Amino acid sequence: MKHNDNISELTEGNFQELVLDSTLPVLVDFTADWCPPCKMLAPIVADIAGAYVGQMRVASVDVDAYPDIQEAYGIMGLPTLILFQNGEPVKRIMGYVPRQKIEAQITPYLNIKA
Repeated sequence: MKHNDNISELTEGNFQELVLDSTLPVLVDFTADWCPPCKMLAPIVADIAGAYVGQMRVASVDVDAYPDIQEAYGIMGLPTLILFQNGEPVKRIMGYVPRQKIEAQITPYLNIKA
């Protein structure tokens, strides 16, 4: 899976450090190569990653490669976005959702200075 510089690729080895121990909120994209809505959502997630550099991290996990992470967070359908804050999942967005709706749900958790 191709990612831009603003999206971290998550593994079982780095999930704790990059997501659970992060001081910034982390938006995690649970995805898979075979999932068409995931491919449709990917550019939106990339845009969001670029728009909020320094305010949150964006990461993605391939559920086929890391089914234990998928299972740990009860991911039933793809794509699923989960926003983690202080290591806790605080917002879950399932399915293909337009950028404005995603941002409306996650921005209340970010420290955005107007």
